[in-house]
Amino acid sequence: MPYEKRVDIQDTLFLVGPTASGKTAVGICLAEQLGAEIISLDSMAVYRGMDIGTAKPTPAERSRVRHHLIDMIEPREDYSLARYLDDVERALSDIRSRQRSALFVGGTPLYLKALLRGMFEGPGADWELREQLRLLASVHGSQALHAKLSSVDPEAARRIHPHDLRRIIRALEVYEKTGQPLSHWQRQFEHPSEVAKGRVLVLDWPRDLLYERINRRVDQMFAEGLVEEVKGLLARGCQFSHTARQALGYREVLEYLEGQRSYEETVELVKTRTRQFAKRQLTWFRHLEECRFVPVSEPFRPEKVAERILREYWSAYSGG
Repeated sequence: MPYEKRVDIQDTLFLVGPTASGKTAVGICLAEQLGAEIISLDSMAVYRGMDIGTAKPTPAERSRVRHHLIDMIEPREDYSLARYLDDVERALSDIRSRQRSALFVGGTPLYLKALLRGMFEGPGADWELREQLRLLASVHGSQALHAKLSSVDPEAARRIHPHDLRRIIRALEVYEKTGQPLSHWQRQFEHPSEVAKGRVLVLDWPRDLLYERINRRVDQMFAEGLVEEVKGLLARGCQFSHTARQALGYREVLEYLEGQRSYEETVELVKTRTRQFAKRQLTWFRHLEECRFVPVSEPFRPEKVAERILREYWSAYSGG
């Protein structure tokens, strides 16, 4: 049966942002000034060996501030929101036992919302049903599945983009397995968190500059050896789980290695999909009343942004 899961986020601060917004660098500077430890808010940073495409904090950056929930499992393992919340509880207990504060840094919107408002834990994954739905989408398009969702759960269909196949499939799966629409189960988690109001800070770039940063980030990933990293994982017998294979960059490189498209097409596709993902991230953040947006632009100096956050937003965090 579905159940509710909530994490005690009292006295924690969140620094989030879309892909390539500089949140890792700012978060480290902010944690140093607060004397905090960082808990990753990134669904793909948990995977060992998937380093370049996930833009994890480097060893040098992790030596400056203690990080949690990075490099926890192998790519062959699936990872869920429920497991993440359990891991967060353990990390928070560890941090608090040493009288330290926690700073969440990352950009996975669903994880953020679950921390702020709790989580509906639905039925486990039915991979056979999901594969059937994926086959339908491959033949008729994701819009056809979205239309099916509209007929059984119009409220969820309004929230989910017609091209967001993963979420469409999950919503249909919940309906098939429970007999109730996903929106029915999720309504109790729509209320803003009073505890977190003003404590969720979003790095907010002008759209054109953000897209330029994303394009440069993707070029850098490939230049640093993203393809070679994936080849190395496969050579060691790594089998990518359903979850790990969804990581931006990795899915496309795996498809490239399977011969589905050229190298140049792969690079451009990763750029396009990353920009689309960043747009969806910002949409999520704007729909969460707990979020406060911190304008940033060029020249980008992470230490200065951290100082400005403490100076201009500290009163909201400290309750002043």
